[in-house]
Amino acid sequence: MKNLKSIIFLLVIAIGIGTYASSPIPNSQPLTNQISNSINKNYTGQNSITVNPLNIVARPSFYLNKTVTIRAKFDKFSTLGLDYKPAMRSSENYITFLIQRPDVTSHNIPLSELKIFLNRTEAEKHIDLNSGDVIEFTGRVFSTALGDPWMDAISFNVISSKTKTEN
Repeated sequence: MKNLKSIIFLLVIAIGIGTYASSPIPNSQPLTNQISNSINKNYTGQNSITVNPLNIVARPSFYLNKTVTIRAKFDKFSTLGLDYKPAMRSSENYITFLIQRPDVTSHNIPLSELKIFLNRTEAEKHIDLNSGDVIEFTGRVFSTALGDPWMDAISFNVISSKTKTEN
């Protein structure tokens, strides 16, 4: 009788582990969207992790106080999140920029969950950016207010610009 209870117990554990291992992970992304684990040195000498922005949005607490590098399509400059006291960045000194969602390619949809702040003097150097231009930036996630990641851009580079067409 004792052996039967032990066998049933082990069977229940094995089934539970098998069910857990085969169930999809919430907010999981295809392998190509996972953290690439490449370590970069930015101009400040800090190590950064190259990451898909959707991973930051899915796990903002994991990236809190970490330096990350993102390559994405620029969407637009905005005032989103400025002057919000729990994650204060003054609209006098900063501007927000939005990137396009990498998981939607048929439309231009901004990834508004990721608040990225850029110093206004740096932003003025890139005022001619258009939606769809490819950028790469390194930043540090400094807050998870409202459950969203809030990031300061440390460096900002334009990788390629879309060809401008006249109407």
